[in-house]
This record gives sequence, structure tokens and C-alpha cells, in this order.
Amino acid sequence: MKKRWQNIFFVFGVAAVVLMLLTFDADWNRVREVLSDAGIWFPVIVLLWGLIYLMNACSFGLIINDGTSRRVPFGKVFQLTVSGYALNYVTPLGLMGGEPYRILELSGFVGGRKASSAVILYSMMHICSHFCFWLSAVVLYVVLHFCVGSKYVLNAWMCVMLGVMSVVFVLVLWFFSLGYRHGFVVKVFGLLSRIPLVKKWAAGYLDKHRAELEEVDSQIAFLHTQRKAPFWWSLFLEYAARVVSCLEYWLLIGMLMPGFSFWDSILVMAFSSLFSNLIFFSPMQMGGYEGGMALAAGGIQVPGAYGLYTALVARLRQIVWTVIGIIMMKTGRKHD
Repeated sequence: MKKRWQNIFFVFGVAAVVLMLLTFDADWNRVREVLSDAGIWFPVIVLLWGLIYLMNACSFGLIINDGTSRRVPFGKVFQLTVSGYALNYVTPLGLMGGEPYRILELSGFVGGRKASSAVILYSMMHICSHFCFWLSAVVLYVVLHFCVGSKYVLNAWMCVMLGVMSVVFVLVLWFFSLGYRHGFVVKVFGLLSRIPLVKKWAAGYLDKHRAELEEVDSQIAFLHTQRKAPFWWSLFLEYAARVVSCLEYWLLIGMLMPGFSFWDSILVMAFSSLFSNLIFFSPMQMGGYEGGMALAAGGIQVPGAYGLYTALVARLRQIVWTVIGIIMMKTGRKHD
């Protein structure tokens, strides 16, 4: 990436972090109390997310280094993973900062078209893993209801909600499978060209760059059809990262509530992340993250205060890794 663009992304990230801290929706005395209560578990959780980002980077690396272009060093892949997520966390609408940054950085190694297809495919893999995780959480909830009993309520309203969620998740995963087999970028721009306000821009971009977009689609399909083992390993690592992240909630809520199991943490993580992702337009999902945690915890008879406490600790952990990611933008290996 040209130094000018790198500086632009870095300045944007720093400004966003400063604004986020100035508008942080918690009293700093409360923050000190929460960190004091968390004790040694807060640095443990920060290190845990280092492992999670390492798993994300391994997944990303399997997509980038497919043998068709220059190999990208793993250190660079890890830096792009952490910095990309940091930019996404502080960007309204999500995926509006991290993905362009990753493409521009990777272009110097593998070229613009390969960089675009790799980043798009990894984003698809990351999103797909969320839907796989949410669907498995629905199944887990039903299984636990029949195996454990009344702790997991399964009344008529809950059955309808879980049923609708299951249908939606299965349909989304089916659309993802079509995109993996045939590509989807050209189709997305074709759809956008029919939507008011953006149709003129989308149609013009599609006409001008159709060949490049078709090549991106072909490279997306290549991984699924010709490199099946790396494809499934990449998806598995992303899914496993979601499961490992549940340890955060298990450690924090379990410290306050001894009967809280790892299965409970999976359900809290799944339904709180689903709720917070529904308001993806908010930087760092402000408000929705905490609300989702409280609702999800209450849904399995965990006191809402525990959910809010855990959400605040998780928010502080997220801020730490956001700052680390922004700093890594200037310390990572450069390639122009």
C-alpha cells in the first residue's frame, strides 16, 4: 500500500478510537471497579483473543496463499487480520474500513484482483461461520431443553422464534453455498443496478469493470471447487474461533455464578452476537452489544446484571485489541 493511503487509514483509526473513548457509554469509576472485580481474568481474556485472532489469521492465510501467487508471510496476514478487525469495529456499517484496507495492503503482494477476491472470500467465510454458529446454538438449545429440563424454556413463543431463526439461517447458508460455487460479485452488482439511488453508479461500475469482477468470482469459485481441503479448514477455523470466544463469557459469568456451564456460554455468546449484529450500523455496536448480552443472559435465567457486567469487560477487551490493531498498522511490514 502507498504510504499516503496507509497514513489515511491510520489517522482515521486513531481519530475513531479517540472519539470512541470520549463518548464511551460508561462512567470511568465504574470501569475501574469492573476491572478490579475481573482481576487476573481481564489480561487472560485479552490473551485469549490473541489466540482467536491467530485462528482467524490461519483461516485468512489458507485463502490468500493458494499457490497461484506470491506467498504472503504469516506475520503480515496476522497484522492484516487484527488491523482489519480494528478498523471494522470503529467504522459505522462495519466492513467499510477493514476490508478496503486489507485489499490495498495485499495488492502489493498478490495484485489487486487476487487481493479483492481473497478479502471478499474471507469476509464470506467469517460471516458464514457466524450463521453456522447461530444455527448450531439453536440445535444446542433444543437438545439442552430435553436433556437438562426447565432451565431452557421451550414454550410456544420460543418454538416459533427458534423455528424462524433456523429457517433463515439455513436459507442464508444455502445462498452462501451458491456464492462459493459460482461466485456472487457480478450478481450483487446486477442487483444493486436495480435499486434506486445506487443503480446508476452500480450499473456504470459493472459495465466498466465486468471483466475484473468476473475474475474475482472465478477465483472465489476456484477455492471451493479445486481446493476443497483448505476451504473446509478455513471455515472450520472460523467456526472454532467462535466457539473458543465463548470461554470469555464462561470465565466471567462463571466467576459470579458457579452453576454457569460452557454450554450456557455458547448460548449467551450466540444470541448476544446475533442481537448486536442486527445493529451493525453502529460503531463497535454501541448499546446493542450490552443490550444483547443482558437479553441473552436473561433468556437462560442468568441475572441481567451479570450479562451487563460481562458485556462491559468484553467491551474493554475490544478497545484494547482495537488500539493494538491500529498501532499494528504502522508497525506491520510494509510493501509498496
